[in-house]
Amino acid sequence: MMGAMSTGASTLITVAPTGAETAKVDAPGLPASPEELVETAVRCQEAGASLIHVHVRDHRDPQRPPTLDVGLLREAVVAVRETTDLIVQLSTGGSVHDPLEHRLKVLDADPDSCSLTCGTSNFGEDVFLNPWGFMVDLYRLSQEREIVPEFELFDLGQVHSLRRLLDTHGLPFGGKVHVDLVLGVPGAWPGTAEALMAGLAALPPQVTSWSATGIGRSHLPILALALGAGGHVRVGMEDNLVYAKGRPVEHNAELVSRAAEVAALLQRPPMTPAQAREMLGIKDRRGR
Repeated sequence: MMGAMSTGASTLITVAPTGAETAKVDAPGLPASPEELVETAVRCQEAGASLIHVHVRDHRDPQRPPTLDVGLLREAVVAVRETTDLIVQLSTGGSVHDPLEHRLKVLDADPDSCSLTCGTSNFGEDVFLNPWGFMVDLYRLSQEREIVPEFELFDLGQVHSLRRLLDTHGLPFGGKVHVDLVLGVPGAWPGTAEALMAGLAALPPQVTSWSATGIGRSHLPILALALGAGGHVRVGMEDNLVYAKGRPVEHNAELVSRAAEVAALLQRPPMTPAQAREMLGIKDRRGR
């Protein structure tokens, strides 16, 4: 399975710079305004990222809370497209407290890609709700809008749900199936080699590429394991706020640069955005 999905000599580096769970007052480097998001996108592309996973904060509010306001999402998509070549992926997870109907409206902002989490999971002290009906509605909508989903997997049961979704509703727009295995969330997959290998062994045959995300202290071990196993990586302050023991992350570009250095050391340098678009089957919306 892993050999069949080998992507040769380059690495897709995704950056997830913000997330919805951390307050800016606790992590000043989080890009919460449109200007900060654009600055982060530009620096992360220069450092080696080719895809940006975007959550939006309400810059009209001094507290900068996370929001799924479609106008602000569209503003962010346009701003990143105008200043970078990055693939713009919007989160449809939002915050764990966002209603399902609001999460579906994310696709109205016309991103290149969207996240699609393949099941419900415990998420720290909360529950990240993704029932089957919502998964199907989001998937069908992404097919209709020609938006490529990234299937996010938080445990082994979600791998089975992905298989069921693909068997029932066919391939995504573009014909490629890219998954991200998320490890280290309290209540879901542990951030271990055994969990990652179990997930990879269970992936359905339609999968054409995969990446892995290590949350918190599993960040570096999972990054190294994914690259060594022929996969791709996601980094960013959504998932990890510590660069090294006693040293917080100051800017997302630090995490991208380190991932790019490790990938280059393994003779799998970062993909360009154009290479990533081809691998993922992404439609070029930049002229719209």
